Amino acid sequence: MKVMKTLATVVALTLACSALTSCGESEADSTLTVFAAASLKKSFEEIGKQFEEETGTAVSFNFAGSSGLVEQMKSGAPAHAFASADEPTMKTAIEAGLVQEPQIFATNTLTIAVPEGNPANITDLESLAKPGVKVAVCAPAVPCGNATKQVLDLAGVSLTPATEEPKVTAVLTKVESGQVDAGLVYVTDASASDKVESVDFPQAAEVVNRYPIAVTSKGEKDEGAEKFVEFVLAERAQQVLQSNGFGTP
Repeated sequence: MKVMKTLATVVALTLACSALTSCGESEADSTLTVFAAASLKKSFEEIGKQFEEETGTAVSFNFAGSSGLVEQMKSGAPAHAFASADEPTMKTAIEAGLVQEPQIFATNTLTIAVPEGNPANITDLESLAKPGVKVAVCAPAVPCGNATKQVLDLAGVSLTPATEEPKVTAVLTKVESGQVDAGLVYVTDASASDKVESVDFPQAAEVVNRYPIAVTSKGEKDEGAEKFVEFVLAERAQQVLQSNGFGTP
């Protein structure tokens, strides 16, 4: 009788395992993990839902500053695809052997975000350098920080920020909460918030961040990773990106 029960258990386990890629695979193992720049959060969450509906593949996102994501991957954090907010950061990932050949899927530029009503009367980049004005920017190591340095150099503005943040969404939060008078963020982040106003400046058009996406070394043998990259480049995802303020590749 015990032998019969044992055989029945083995058969049941075998049948259960047949529904998975391998007997030891968990639900987490079958989930596609995408590391993406913080500025992509709103768009990619919508794109991720569309991708899941179309392919049946679950997607899990890790949003943070692009340079921080590269450091996470260098330390062994698993990612199947990586979307960066600029090309220099993606180049770092390529040189570290973390990703395959990237493709550009969107563009973005900076704007000045101010709290509703613009209490500090910020009108341009020069206004940010006025005495007493508190400004939040991205840290130099992240793409939005690099873009900030470029626009300030073009305008000939020397700025001492009140805070340097590790990702653009953290800069936006400082502005939304009124902790600072202004912050340099991407136009997509400012337009997604109902708590800030945008102050455009001409130098922004001269510093355009091109967003690349690539399959990672972990994802290169994963069909889902290739499909996700292709999906992001296709019309349906491009419409989502453009509706959120991103420019075309």
